[in-house]
Amino acid sequence: QGARYDCIAQRQVHAPRLADSWGITVEDRLTIERDGHVALVMLDRADKYNALDIRMFEALHEAAARLQNDKSVRAVVLHGAGDNFCAGIDTGVFADGDLDLGESLMAPLEPSAANLFQRAGYAWRELPVPVICAVHGVTYGGGLQIAAGADLRYAAPDSRFSIMETKWGLIPDMALSTTLRHLVAPDRIKELAWSARVFGADEALDYGIVTAIHEDPLAAAQAAAAEYAAKSPDAIRGIKRLINAAWELPEAESLAMEAAIQLGVMGAPNQMEAVAANVQKRPPKFSD
Repeated sequence: QGARYDCIAQRQVHAPRLADSWGITVEDRLTIERDGHVALVMLDRADKYNALDIRMFEALHEAAARLQNDKSVRAVVLHGAGDNFCAGIDTGVFADGDLDLGESLMAPLEPSAANLFQRAGYAWRELPVPVICAVHGVTYGGGLQIAAGADLRYAAPDSRFSIMETKWGLIPDMALSTTLRHLVAPDRIKELAWSARVFGADEALDYGIVTAIHEDPLAAAQAAAAEYAAKSPDAIRGIKRLINAAWELPEAESLAMEAAIQLGVMGAPNQMEAVAANVQKRPPKFSD
């Protein structure tokens, strides 16, 4: 725990199953805990507004890799410690003369198409299970891009957002081009990214950046995750795969994918258990 790992240099994911190791710290930047079949991932750098340094990027990558390899995980809740979700890039990164933005950081971390920085947001899209992000306080720059990678985003009423990269002379490069493309109109993203202005939860909801506003977004996210985790994991995973992939395909290919996923689910043990549980009016017992 807390150790750097060789898979970054090798650009491959090698991570143990979590089944026997819940309640861990990753790179001293994240904690992962278990609540039934739900994994709770917390950015744990509250004294720095959960800002993103290189160790935080590494921790996000490793946490997602661990979760990817554990079939007992049926939903994920992503949130931040303290009074904020994430303030974006740690400005100390700019002063790090030893930071080499070469191949080891900018090349894809196979089998993902994303590099280390992009994985911070894109990894949650790559997970096969629902990911719900609960945000509060500030969600700026890279923090917004992490949240954008989740399937659902619940925000506290006083949350504040910004696509802030132009403040530092940068572009948003943590997979925003993939995660927001179907949520927010291109002209709106340009306006927000060019201006780097701060906007509130109501605006974020109006733009489609957040899914809902809750007084307690973490509690709402945990309740939703528990609800989804109680359903057939085959169906839940199939829905995420279908919506993430088919929306990019020509209609004929989308229809074919829809049918193929349904054929893989229909008649399988978990689908039969869903039917039996409904008929017998009892809680289902699904297999991982």
